[in-house]
Amino acid sequence: MKRTLSSLIGSLAAILIVIVLFAFIVPQDQKVGGAWNIPAKYKSMKNSQKGDAATGKMLYAKHCKSCHGGTGLGDGPKAGSLKTKINSFKGPKFQGQSDGEIYYKSFVGRDDMPNFEKKILDEDERWAIVSFTRTLK
Repeated sequence: MKRTLSSLIGSLAAILIVIVLFAFIVPQDQKVGGAWNIPAKYKSMKNSQKGDAATGKMLYAKHCKSCHGGTGLGDGPKAGSLKTKINSFKGPKFQGQSDGEIYYKSFVGRDDMPNFEKKILDEDERWAIVSFTRTLK
């Protein structure tokens, strides 16, 4: 009886572990985000740190890489857990935006994209991240 109970508990534990692991392996259904409503003020903003991609790379690694991935493909380790699919920084759709539009999306955010205005306080650091994302073509 003791051996049967131990065997049953072991089997149930193994099944539970498989179920939990399967939940992380199965891709989550992610929706495509809707169009952004970006205020005109941001659309016309100019990047004051266009040449500072090195600082931007360091800050990107700290604040952005976990979701957007090291090369900006939207394949970071946290990306699969989000409700909204992360778009690539490499394509013409992203690269065709104004610096101000990228700034707004990156720091004001919405939905799964958190607001970073209180995490990255320095304006030059924010623009440095925008500059770095421009290098991910």
